[in-house]
Amino acid sequence: MEGVPPPGQITIVLADDHQVVRAGLRMLLQAEEEFEVVAEAGDVATTERRVAAYHPRVLILDLNMPGGPSMPAIPRLREAAPDTQIVVLTMQNDPAFAREALRAGAIGYVLKEAADSELVQAVRLAAEGRTYLSPELGARLAAEPQTTAGPPDDLSARELEVLRLIALGYTNSDIAARLYLSVRTVESHRAHIQQKTGRTSRAALVAYARENDLV
Repeated sequence: MEGVPPPGQITIVLADDHQVVRAGLRMLLQAEEEFEVVAEAGDVATTERRVAAYHPRVLILDLNMPGGPSMPAIPRLREAAPDTQIVVLTMQNDPAFAREALRAGAIGYVLKEAADSELVQAVRLAAEGRTYLSPELGARLAAEPQTTAGPPDDLSARELEVLRLIALGYTNSDIAARLYLSVRTVESHRAHIQQKTGRTSRAALVAYARENDLV
């Protein structure tokens, strides 16, 4: 039937804001016989439209694109196309971002510097519903010490959750949607966090979260 990929074909939507990067990735992917890049996108909104239209087996998603951070879009993309597996391709080599992407619903996390050697394998595994994590980040995650210390500055569990999301770049609106809270409630939590920690700017809150191993 016209427009229906043959059995075994892995359809891909490629989302990155740099056209030159997309061109290189397309060449890399389409060198594999079973891969077909069916659409491209350069921002978050276009990515959501392309995924809704094509329902690809795999979405390759850059974390930093115009239209806001890509991370909050991952749950929306998974809801809109449950059969589409998401492989994050990014320059962010911080394990906190890898953890957050996997929690949000991504199944793969590949560093751009290793795309030539890792992306094809990550896409194949994703198409089978199997997780792929960049070996460099996997090793760093495994080496991280487990802490049993109590919450710093008497922050509640909810305040810690809000603070972690702030540190990962989420806006108040994003946090509200993710935690099923009102924006006003998130603002109230943020005010309590600022009062308890003595940190008022976003940069200071991010630094505080890192100092206390919250991300």
